[in-house]
Amino acid sequence: MILEINSDNPQARLIAQVVAILKQGGIIAYPTDTTYGIGCSILNKKALERIYQIKQRERNKPLSFICSDLSEVSRYAQVSNFSFKTMKRFLPGPYTFVLEASRIVPDLLMTRQKTVGIRVPDNAICLAIVRELGHPIVTTSANLSGEEPLGDPFLVDEELGNQLELIVDGGILTADVSSVVSLVGDHPVVLRQGIGDTSAFNSGAS
Repeated sequence: MILEINSDNPQARLIAQVVAILKQGGIIAYPTDTTYGIGCSILNKKALERIYQIKQRERNKPLSFICSDLSEVSRYAQVSNFSFKTMKRFLPGPYTFVLEASRIVPDLLMTRQKTVGIRVPDNAICLAIVRELGHPIVTTSANLSGEEPLGDPFLVDEELGNQLELIVDGGILTADVSSVVSLVGDHPVVLRQGIGDTSAFNSGAS
């Protein structure tokens, strides 16, 4: 099912429909500030396992998740003054920040080093979903592992629709991914160059 939601002013009743599906263990595709993502509630282990199956993704590659704001990030990660100031400067935006995980993060979302990837995208729809749900949702690009990300909800439907409970149509997006930056330690380290500008990190600025 494809559900069109206004990308500037997401309708509360439609967001509530999406959240109801997530609370029931459903998996959705949804817009971010880069490309379309697929996700579920981070509290539903069966749904997390299904995402790995849908993506044909190796279990040793952890999934990232979306928080609604920096306050929520601090519940799921160890946030130093340095990392807080850095994230405050760049979020919401097209970045995934890698941080040390807190104890409440599910094992499937952590690396062996006990770190997590966290996003706060500049997209009103996905942030409204997370706020209404009350906890983060998983984020991974809407595609099979190794293939190009999909920025068109109807292409997502063609590729993955029969394995998803819902596709949230927030318009046509880019096929770009977020930049991944590690904030573990005293200096930022760019792990993947995506759509987000990383020149400040490369120069050592925070």
